[in-house]
Amino acid sequence: MAGRRRFGRVRQLPSGRWQARYKGPDGIDHPAPHTFESKASADRWLSLQEAEIIRGDWIDPDAGRIDFGNYAATWIEERPGLRPKTIELYRYLLRGHLEPTFGTMLVADIHEPHVRRWRKERLDAGVSAVTVAKAYRLLKAILNTAADDGLIRRNPCRIKGASVERSPERPVLSVRQVFDLAEVIGPRYRAMVLLAVFGSLRWGELAGLQRRDVDLEARTIRVVRQLAEVRGRGFAFGPPKSEAGKRIVVVPDAVMPALRQHMIAFPAPGDEGLVFTTPTGRPWPHSRFRSRVWLPALRAAGLPLIHFHDLRHTGNQLAADAGAGLRELMDRMGHSTTRAALLYLHGSDERQHAVADAMSELAKDALTGQRPRRSGTQRARKRRTAS
Repeated sequence: MAGRRRFGRVRQLPSGRWQARYKGPDGIDHPAPHTFESKASADRWLSLQEAEIIRGDWIDPDAGRIDFGNYAATWIEERPGLRPKTIELYRYLLRGHLEPTFGTMLVADIHEPHVRRWRKERLDAGVSAVTVAKAYRLLKAILNTAADDGLIRRNPCRIKGASVERSPERPVLSVRQVFDLAEVIGPRYRAMVLLAVFGSLRWGELAGLQRRDVDLEARTIRVVRQLAEVRGRGFAFGPPKSEAGKRIVVVPDAVMPALRQHMIAFPAPGDEGLVFTTPTGRPWPHSRFRSRVWLPALRAAGLPLIHFHDLRHTGNQLAADAGAGLRELMDRMGHSTTRAALLYLHGSDERQHAVADAMSELAKDALTGQRPRRSGTQRARKRRTAS
């Protein structure tokens, strides 16, 4: 038994239930995903499909019938401009945290309850909140593309705050601790430690420095690349973490003696020779550097178990204490931030030299036991307060 109507068709099956189908904007006949108890229910379903077509909200019900695992792997491959380290991170998050739950599910079948349950199970299993936030952010980005591609009507990742990483506050070393660490770590890595602090350089940026990037006369370092380890491919050069990461860093004078000595004794030959290498002239794998050089140096200096990246955090704090403004800090560290907040703030080469000089004075005062002198910025603030 069939019923005629202006849009779509319904018919009663031998079981007594009702089937509905309609021709979509793609010219293909689409049946309802299930049967209905009554003709009225089938008619209502067809009315909803017609309304979606009229509003332009219609989604091909077969478009999202692709395994999430395959779709996600293709998504990573097709992302333009991803750094090798980012690709490695995405594949790790997909393999270790998303595929076990969503890998064989159809993209169209992933709904909000599935995402909420997955997140809770990850956290209950002891996965760090930071890692879960990164995995959730990747899942959300992939499904955003699925929505843009017309595979799903809306992104099911709708948990407020789930993509925000709340990392614990990183430790900050004193100037004396920094120089003690630089002393015990040895001549080959002394400048590396000092530049991580007083140049606010990341591990990958230090690893990617070449001779041509260091200008001893101008006291500057040009950051235009980073060196990263890629699973199964060894080391690969890539761009800095963001476009703002391409920058010129002015080196404080207090660091220059160690840097000059290093440039004479340790870099690989040639303009493109790496500045920081193993004793055999090879790039350092981060994990091996940590076990063979970093951890023994921390123990020798009597310091707590901190990460190499904490040196950069220390340098940021020191630059702020030296009077650097927000724009100057962001320029020095190679960070991007909300454009609206920084639209009218501009750093300059002269001011960057002044910040580097002030950091150097703070270091000298701390090492000689003298009382730190006020920076020009601090004196100006005091005058404004007094007036």
